[in-house]
Amino acid sequence: MKKELVKDWMTREVITINSDMTLPEAHRLMTDHKIRRLPVIDNGRLVGIVTLGDVREAEPSSATSLSIWEVNYLLAKLKIGEIMTPKPLTISAEETIGQAARLMLEKKVSGLPVVDEKQHVIGIITESDIFRLVVQEWQKA
Repeated sequence: MKKELVKDWMTREVITINSDMTLPEAHRLMTDHKIRRLPVIDNGRLVGIVTLGDVREAEPSSATSLSIWEVNYLLAKLKIGEIMTPKPLTISAEETIGQAARLMLEKKVSGLPVVDEKQHVIGIITESDIFRLVVQEWQKA
């Protein structure tokens, strides 16, 4: 399993957003596509990442004293660039799954954008992809 490469297990068709997208738009995209993280791309390059946790954290709690109209107005103006994690951890497609898993464990992240030498996103590797590999290896045994 340590010899398996990221490029063989990553998701290649990555849904990305830009930093000007609003919070509700990003949340809707995540919900519609059943995904938990979106790489943020500006001018073709990776500039950040936003997770479902980031989105939920930015949304007001039900204990807010604001009216629903005030909340919706404020959320509609909130841009992803304001809540994203800038300069996210990344990995190369040529790295091993073992290296990806170790980095994810050490840094406590559940996914890594896969980038080329120019910081263009070419895929994403997540804990689900690694778990899929583990299950496949167990089925072989």
